[in-house]
Amino acid sequence: MQGFSITSYLLKSKPIFDKRIFWDVDSEKMNYDAKAQFIIVRVFERGDIEDIRQCRRYYGDELVKKSLLEAKYIVQGRLHLASAIIDEPLENFRCYKLLQLNPTLYPY
Repeated sequence: MQGFSITSYLLKSKPIFDKRIFWDVDSEKMNYDAKAQFIIVRVFERGDIEDIRQCRRYYGDELVKKSLLEAKYIVQGRLHLASAIIDEPLENFRCYKLLQLNPTLYPY
């Protein structure tokens, strides 16, 4: 095979995520390219470090960054993790801005 390298194969092989992340979706039929933003946000919300690594390997840092910055909602604890991983301040996240526009009572 001309032009085949194990590195390029590993870079675009489907990521293997934990089943608990996509418990409500048939992961066998999921289109990883068409639903990239949904998958990236879901992995950052519910996945562990290995899942996040797989996500970044498959989609690349630019698409991951763009998807996270444009997400409408990310759980607050995971928002801080995403901010640290993509090296962006919280103020640049759309979901953080939306949260600031709709303040709630402080949870005791």
